Amino acid sequence: MDVRDNFTDFTLASNYIMQLAIDEYQADRNWTRLIDRYWNLVEDLLGDPRAKHLPFMDNPLPTLGMVLTYLAWVLIIGPTYMRDRKPMQLTNTLFYYNLGQVLLSAYMFYEHLMAGWARGYSLICQPVDYSDDHLSRRMFNLCYIYYLSKLSEFADTVFFVLRKKKSQISYLHLYHHSLTPIEAWILTKFLAGGNTTLPNIINNFVHTLMYLYYMLSSMGPRYQKYLFWKQFLTEIQIAQFIICIGHAINALFTDCAYPKFITFLLLCNASIFFVLFMNFYLENYRKKATVKAVQEAASITASGQHQQTVSTETPKKQQ
Repeated sequence: MDVRDNFTDFTLASNYIMQLAIDEYQADRNWTRLIDRYWNLVEDLLGDPRAKHLPFMDNPLPTLGMVLTYLAWVLIIGPTYMRDRKPMQLTNTLFYYNLGQVLLSAYMFYEHLMAGWARGYSLICQPVDYSDDHLSRRMFNLCYIYYLSKLSEFADTVFFVLRKKKSQISYLHLYHHSLTPIEAWILTKFLAGGNTTLPNIINNFVHTLMYLYYMLSSMGPRYQKYLFWKQFLTEIQIAQFIICIGHAINALFTDCAYPKFITFLLLCNASIFFVLFMNFYLENYRKKATVKAVQEAASITASGQHQQTVSTETPKKQQ
């Protein structure tokens, strides 16, 4: 059985690999050999051979190590280092970093179009193309660049720590920046193309706008008047996950030659992000709008009471 030629039957492939791993363990009950054997089976039968010799792509340990290092620095090392120091300004650094992310996100959005989504990719069902033709190779290269871009975004949180913007480091922020490099690694290693790239192209579009907002924000008070669309940006992010949820549900319930298990994971991930972003939206916009309305109503009431008091006191003064 050549699982690579029948990769879309992910259940068959995973059952085959699991059974071989169990047989290996029962043979001598060696956990180290079991893990090594299991990974070799996964890589040989399911891994994209184009990814094997790229930096960080041989196995997931470097990526997991970078994610753990990122979390350790953000949660422990960075705050400890900055405890008795003044917040860093980083004005020029932030401007050029955000400008670079705008250009990179716009480039990846364009490449997603030119490598597939403007060249015949189907919104209903798009299998992965493992051939080595021009467009397939272009999409594969883009997936690897997308993976590297997610590592570069660790800098977002590093800058928050150095500037002592603790309120910006939410659970949503850490979840997003910890998970996306792992997702992007899996994408490049096993699924460089097809349905999986729809969330990516939408993400690139959103990030182009998001980093443009951050860039304008870093340019000083005189540019604050151009930042009125922050709430709109969050609404676009929520719409992104609604689209991804709908796309995944459609792929699950149609006869699409794409791994159902991966589609289910994408659905779960998009649903989690939708809930987190909706919670963020309600906390930061709806509740604030309600508080503002209450304050305005109280102000109007107080103003009316003041006017009534003046009108009743004036005749007394005239007497």
